[in-house]
Amino acid sequence: MQRIKKGDEVIVIAGKDKGRRGTVLSVIDDETFVVEGVNVAKKHQKPNPNAGVPGGIVDRTMPIHGSNVMLYNPATSKGDRVGIKTLDDGRRVRYFKSNNEVVDV
Repeated sequence: MQRIKKGDEVIVIAGKDKGRRGTVLSVIDDETFVVEGVNVAKKHQKPNPNAGVPGGIVDRTMPIHGSNVMLYNPATSKGDRVGIKTLDDGRRVRYFKSNNEVVDV
């Protein structure tokens, strides 16, 4: 089970965007995520008249490594570590390690 999934709200803990929050748009692999509004780079794009793509400089959201983000805990308003535990009914759920609150219900 992954500790961070698509749609989770995360906070950046290291790098040029430290302190910014965003939603995970996609999970590339177990350690790499694309987060909305974080790690934005400028890309020089050639025009493609066949596809109707204009040329110029466009902003592109680049992937960020999982070690640089933490899951955002709304109860504490901080980033928090995530653990995985099995409930009495056999379901595996993620929980915040600081207050043992279940992330997904």
